[in-house]
Amino acid sequence: MPEVTTSQRAWRRQAGNVSLPEVHRSVVVPVTASFWRKLLAFSGPGFLVAVGYMDPGNWATDLAGGAKFGYALLFIVMLSNFMAILLQHLCIKLGVATGRDLAQACRDHYSTPTVWFLWILCEIAIAACDLAEVVGSAIALQLLFGIPLVWGCCITALDVLAVLYLQQKGFRYIEALVITLIATIATCFGAELIFSRPNFAGIMLGFIPGPHIVTNQAMLYVSIGIIGATVMPHNLYLHSSIVQTRKFEQTPEGKREAIKFATIDSSGALMFALFINAAILVLAAAVFHWSGHQDVAEIQDAYKLLSPLLGVSFASILFAVALLASGQNSTLTGTLAGQVVMEGFLNIRITPWLRRLITRGIAIIPAVLVIGIFGEGKTTQLLIASQVVLSMQLGFAVWPLLRFTDEKNKMGEFANRLWLKILGWATAAIIILLNVKLLFDTFLPDAWLKAFYAAIGLPGPTP
Repeated sequence: MPEVTTSQRAWRRQAGNVSLPEVHRSVVVPVTASFWRKLLAFSGPGFLVAVGYMDPGNWATDLAGGAKFGYALLFIVMLSNFMAILLQHLCIKLGVATGRDLAQACRDHYSTPTVWFLWILCEIAIAACDLAEVVGSAIALQLLFGIPLVWGCCITALDVLAVLYLQQKGFRYIEALVITLIATIATCFGAELIFSRPNFAGIMLGFIPGPHIVTNQAMLYVSIGIIGATVMPHNLYLHSSIVQTRKFEQTPEGKREAIKFATIDSSGALMFALFINAAILVLAAAVFHWSGHQDVAEIQDAYKLLSPLLGVSFASILFAVALLASGQNSTLTGTLAGQVVMEGFLNIRITPWLRRLITRGIAIIPAVLVIGIFGEGKTTQLLIASQVVLSMQLGFAVWPLLRFTDEKNKMGEFANRLWLKILGWATAAIIILLNVKLLFDTFLPDAWLKAFYAAIGLPGPTP
């Protein structure tokens, strides 16, 4: 039986109830195996997290960014991906070192009113994310089979049954399905890039930052949407939980090894997500930006124009298939994240099928209402707005994550070193400052904005 360490005593209560109890420590890690066998044993959770970084919300923001601004926002895609790699590494450290996921750690550390506040914010983020995933899947079903969007949203509820069935079979089955869908997305976009023949030099220049990203309000809005679509708050809660599905040795050496292999898994999966997100933006830039279609932001419009502009009859079909795979992939992980958040913050234990039904209902009901009220023509604007809402919630998840992993009393020898603290808080500062600027630029009167930017010596935002 493991001894109670100083770091464990720093928490108000012992790590007790676990999230996702049906799969907790269910994947055995061989103790004496080779490096590659151990890496294979730890591989999987990173891909579950990565699907949230290539969901339909990303499609809307990447399409809008590529069509309107060419390759200019590739730097934002890369920056947000590096932020994701760093933050997911911290989630791994928290889950492995403390035996708690981020939601459980918040419930232990903060007062009850603060816990409820953070839980409500996280539920808003999950609702915004699920809205994007449900609407994205519904759009794909409509493009491929002509199914109305409202009915398509309802059909996505079937993923609840898929998660329940696969989770009973074993967590590896969920991971296998997710990786298969990711491979489908990558294959489709690999083909699309070959067809579109993008400008390689332009792509390289797109990864170089410029001041226009901050001074151009329209570009900033899409940029923050990309960050919100990429670095998702509920993914931080999810990863700190599912990393505990591995049955590794509960010793300092075993935990160090678990953190190492889980970080390799996560970083590799997120680099795969970077390829997908960059491919969407590059495709939009190559096909739409220089062909007189800079106003293309609707997924449906992109679907209709791809085949005629590329001269490839099945290009649009590949696009819709990848979108469907992306939406279904993200809804699978979204249901798991909803369970982790509810159990972690509130310590509520209900049967798995009811838990999934509640999580899916939170997504489907708003989606159906929004489509019914505003019509099918507003879906892409809703996707982009949902990602900006996600970005607004990020600071409230990143702050406690950094605080917990910085504290030696809570993390012991696994507490963040100085260089990691600097990178972590720099990431948090970028996220928070960009969001504050967006709020200022969006809601303050123009006269106030001009006076404010003139006072601090910066150029004002441009439409």
